[in-house]
Amino acid sequence: SGGECGSSMAGCRRLSGACLREVLGEAQGLLFDCDGVLWTGERAVPGAPELLERLNQNGKTTLFVSNNSRRSVAELERRFSRLGFRGVRGEQVFSSALCSALYLRQRLLGGEAGAGDSTPGRVFVLGGEGLRGELRDAGLRLTGEEGDGDEEPPGQEALPVRAVVVGYDDQFTFAKLSEACAYLRDPRCLLVATDPDPWHPLSSGQRTPGTGSLTAAVETASGRKATVIGKPNTYMFECIVERFGVDPSCMLMVGDRLETDILFGKNCGLDTVLTLTGVSDLEEAQAYMASDSPSAKDLVPHYYVDSIADLIPGLDE
Repeated sequence: SGGECGSSMAGCRRLSGACLREVLGEAQGLLFDCDGVLWTGERAVPGAPELLERLNQNGKTTLFVSNNSRRSVAELERRFSRLGFRGVRGEQVFSSALCSALYLRQRLLGGEAGAGDSTPGRVFVLGGEGLRGELRDAGLRLTGEEGDGDEEPPGQEALPVRAVVVGYDDQFTFAKLSEACAYLRDPRCLLVATDPDPWHPLSSGQRTPGTGSLTAAVETASGRKATVIGKPNTYMFECIVERFGVDPSCMLMVGDRLETDILFGKNCGLDTVLTLTGVSDLEEAQAYMASDSPSAKDLVPHYYVDSIADLIPGLDE
């Protein structure tokens, strides 16, 4: 990008004024993280619904990428509308639950299932209803459910478990960990994690453990490494490109977490905007910028804003 604000170096500059108009003018679309960016808890970030409406009026594509695997896409769609975001459709939403289901459908039901293999096996899920629903919708069979093969007549083998999926599971137990490890003794059984987030902020200022903590337990106990679907890995962007054919050089990634959202943008070749309404603060971004480590530089956003409402002045009335 050229112009008075363009430089390929991520410099963590406040995005405002003429530079803001230029950056938004050149962008065909924006990818938004959800938690801490569009809303915090049960409240929309002030001005966020207006921003999405104005982007729409300006002909910009808006897409949503969330590492949160608790909700199905249908639930997320309802959440958008409940919090005052009008006209967001499910097809614009890419969650780690949806993308994990797409990945497993490809691996278990695609070409790799073997010729004429109509029984690709079952999936053991550490996670809630939202994740289970996305896996079911992708045509996968889950353990412990009606007709999953657990109650075969005597003499018939139950379907093998071909994948263990670790998502956000607030009912995590030692028994589930043991069961996961038993399946993972089979080297053909895949281990997939929805996202790497170690913890999430609570409105009280406390933290609650995230999927990354549970994945670490499963990896340690099984001696296996998980394939991680969510940001900062690029698989979610591959799903977006497949569905919408977007050009990364014309897209902005807007997020609140340097280690996932901003690194995801970097990994996908997107310009990045850090918003300060969520997890990461400006001091952390500046510390990464001052660091000598090349990997720290990957966590520096191109721009920052206090809130995504600050993007509104860059758009035409």
